Amino acid sequence: MEIRHATHPDELGRMSDEELRARFVLSNLFEAGRLTVVYSHEDRMVLGGVQPVPGTPVQLENYPELRADYFCQRRELAVTALSGSGTVVVDGERYPLSYMDALYIGRGARDISFEAEAEDTNFFLSSAVSHSDYPTTLVPQAEALTTETGEQETANRRVVRKHIHEDGVQSSQLVLGITAPKTGNVWNSMPPHTHDRRTEVYAYFDLAEDDRVFHFMGLPGQTRHVVLKNRDVVISPSWSMHFGVGTTNYSFLWVMAGENQSFGDMDQISVPQI
Repeated sequence: MEIRHATHPDELGRMSDEELRARFVLSNLFEAGRLTVVYSHEDRMVLGGVQPVPGTPVQLENYPELRADYFCQRRELAVTALSGSGTVVVDGERYPLSYMDALYIGRGARDISFEAEAEDTNFFLSSAVSHSDYPTTLVPQAEALTTETGEQETANRRVVRKHIHEDGVQSSQLVLGITAPKTGNVWNSMPPHTHDRRTEVYAYFDLAEDDRVFHFMGLPGQTRHVVLKNRDVVISPSWSMHFGVGTTNYSFLWVMAGENQSFGDMDQISVPQI
């Protein structure tokens, strides 16, 4: 388990490109037959990727850094299929996941493993500290709360799917969904915002090998950016803007943890303020 420490906004402007990536970008989470996890001190989120090989399950470990008897002793966990199809086994119960399906796993689940039915099956993991027990619940893509927002004229028309949220599947902290700009649209979360009570993580996917996303972060007037490839993940501290533009359209999973779960609790930033 890799540890990523929290960052003060004053540090951002002094970071080199290499330091910026080392602090905020998670690359190469998905390797055949392996589970890779990162512990972030930003709202104590745990983020990970697993690419099971068909016929060989991968077990969720209990990492010593958590000081727990098992991974979900004090945590909740969301597992989302970014590609392929497979099964997540939770205490003997099997939950099939296909592309853009999400599984919420509540605090107290002890035995969790991942299986692939197809090659190149990739599950993204996101976890937060939990102080309540909520039932393990599967949210297929078709059952996510789906809306459209943005404008074609400004290249930010996008489909927003909400899988885990306060008006749907309940959780202690996690709020999760997937946004996909439509064909001919490339901007996400534009105009941008901050929410100083929640950390947000973006996992970009559905990008071709030669395509990239330029992800922007920082304070208004002090913008930095990182260039991301398919299945790269970026951590946005609660004080930071988070928005991006692609060389083509794409999909990205967004997941938040923090003080509250209200989508309305954000501070809008106008384009001239950026």
